[in-house]
Amino acid sequence: MNDNMRTLNTGQSVILRLEIRTDIAKFGDVVTTINDEGGDLVAIDVIQTKRDVTIRDLTVNIAESHLTDRIVERVRQIKGVTVVNVSDRTFLLHLGGKIETKLKVPIQNRDDLSRVYTPDVARVCMAIRDEPRKAFTLTIKRNTVAVVSDGSAVLGLGNIGPLAAMPVMEGKAMLFKQLADVDAFPICLNTQDTEEIIRTVKAIAPAFGGINLEDISSPRCFEIEERLKRELDIPVFHDDQHGTAVVLYAALIGALKLVGKRIDQIKVVVCGMGAAGIACSNILLAAGVKDLIGVDKEGTLVAGRPYANPIWTSFAERSNPRRVTGSLKDAIEGADVFIGLSVGGILRREDVLRMAPDPIVFAMANPVPEIAPEEIEDIAAVVATGRSDYPNQINNVLSFPGIFRGALDCRASTINEEMKMAAAEAIASVISDEERNKLYIIPSVFNQEVVKRVRDRVVEAAIRTGVARRIPREYR
Repeated sequence: MNDNMRTLNTGQSVILRLEIRTDIAKFGDVVTTINDEGGDLVAIDVIQTKRDVTIRDLTVNIAESHLTDRIVERVRQIKGVTVVNVSDRTFLLHLGGKIETKLKVPIQNRDDLSRVYTPDVARVCMAIRDEPRKAFTLTIKRNTVAVVSDGSAVLGLGNIGPLAAMPVMEGKAMLFKQLADVDAFPICLNTQDTEEIIRTVKAIAPAFGGINLEDISSPRCFEIEERLKRELDIPVFHDDQHGTAVVLYAALIGALKLVGKRIDQIKVVVCGMGAAGIACSNILLAAGVKDLIGVDKEGTLVAGRPYANPIWTSFAERSNPRRVTGSLKDAIEGADVFIGLSVGGILRREDVLRMAPDPIVFAMANPVPEIAPEEIEDIAAVVATGRSDYPNQINNVLSFPGIFRGALDCRASTINEEMKMAAAEAIASVISDEERNKLYIIPSVFNQEVVKRVRDRVVEAAIRTGVARRIPREYR
């Protein structure tokens, strides 16, 4: 790993609780030691002070997480200093989980109890039995999404299982609620059998208005989503595929406007043909890209070749019109756009130099991009990554809250291609022509305008394509 790549390691924030014998140790020695070992002291809290002893909490940001143990050990070696406890702030945030349920109406007396539970609730139950659609108005179904994972492809961690996947799914539920006021629940399944997952999701579907599939490995994720979309009457959305694709297309809209190129005249190379790579390619082909080449570890995908993955076979028939063969280096010659959904460090500066003038590079591998932005900032017209510490972050958070908000509000039976395209165009529209520049082609995940615009455009697309089962008041 080169020096540029080393700078891309993720860090952490820890709290060191120290007992300091003030007659022996100087606090300045502690500060100096932390700084010398790569820590950044950002806060000091005095917990207790006695005549010769003080207990303090030191909040320390550490740029590279592997340095934490070394810093703690060096502090322990200071005479008169005792390390009482080391708390990782990220772990502290997760204590007891990150979400909870709350009552909308308190139960204060017997009359309340009878109406919410028994016996009066029976009348509501029978009303739904007689008219099942009333479940959308008389239960939580109208505003709930199940975030479903089997833990087989979690972030960049791989197959870590359902228990270890829970913190990610809880985080997803938090984002749903904060950004779009959607009540989402983490559902982590203790199975990786395709048929069992499908059966289970179908069995729990009555309680939900939508299903968000998350972190399910390829190629099983394709079949699971397609089957559930056919067999359920509520939206099913695999965010790793389509959320990524929507935001990528939104970023490309902005980048092409900046460099003055038309989408039907560009050459695109997509590196990494997993679930996200296929979905990103599909949305770009639907948007008008004619010359798109998919590349994986086996090389370029070419029509007529036998692939073990049937998804690749189908994709190859719809892409690479000039039948380019070989590796990434062969495919990238003269390309206008590089889209990376593969592994860190796979792209080189010399590769970018061989691209077309004003090259657009979306290096989206996490945590280490295909190429560090600083390596090509002088030769690339636009660079985007999946990381929050660089400009132009391509992040699914920009898409799924607004998409589901819109789908729930119009009770869409599915999330179709038109709704995804509309969502991407909505995201791109948040940035005006005057604001747009090479460091700002896509809005921040905290831009409050994003969810509203995505929601509105998704509702319009659902109505236009006939999948909306309710017309929101503002569209009547």
